[in-house]
Formats: sequence, C-alpha cells, structure tokens
Amino acid sequence: MEKRNNRVANWTRLHRRFGDHVRKLRTTRELTQEALAERSDLSVDAIRRIERGSFSPSLDTLGKLAKGLDVSLKTLFQGFERERSNAVAEICDFLSLRSGREVELAWRVIQAMFEER
Repeated sequence: MEKRNNRVANWTRLHRRFGDHVRKLRTTRELTQEALAERSDLSVDAIRRIERGSFSPSLDTLGKLAKGLDVSLKTLFQGFERERSNAVAEICDFLSLRSGREVELAWRVIQAMFEER
C-alpha cells in the first residue's frame, strides 16, 4: 500500500511540475489562460486544470497545447524533464527493467558502497 501511495504522490508532483512548466511557457509569451485556450483550441478550464496539475492531458491535448504555445512537443517536454545526469538516467532506466528483488539488492549494494566507516 505504501508503494501505491508513493506512486500516487509522485504522479501528483509530476502533474504539478508539468503545470508549472506550462504556466511559465505561457507567461513568458505574455499569454493569458484565455488567449492560450483560444490559440490551442482548448477550454479555459482545461488550461487552468493543466496548470494546477489536476488534469492529465491526452496526447491530442498536448499537441494542441504545444501548437497554442508555438513550440514543438519536444520543446514542451524538454524544459520539464527531470534534471539528472545521463549516467543517473541510464542507471534508472536499467533498474526499471529489473525485478523488485533485483532492485532491492542493487539498493543494498549502493548503500554499502557509500556507507561511512
């Protein structure tokens, strides 16, 4: 149950971070939520909910949002990506393909490597 709660909390933070990112892109372009909604062919409510992090937009909605902000999807996500080094990202990708037991073992090895003596 604890893992599920952590996953939900992580998704909530992810939605909020994305919403903050969209708001920054919008305000940098000096657009109101209403103007962005019109340019994106989305409702003002959808823009508000995305910016608050209370709405998980579909790929279609993301495409409309990128169009309204006059950016590519790559640019829409580029500034939003987690700030990790390539090596850390590769380790995370590697571990994401492993079983829970293997991840636990890797975590113990990492902790032992850096344990202060």
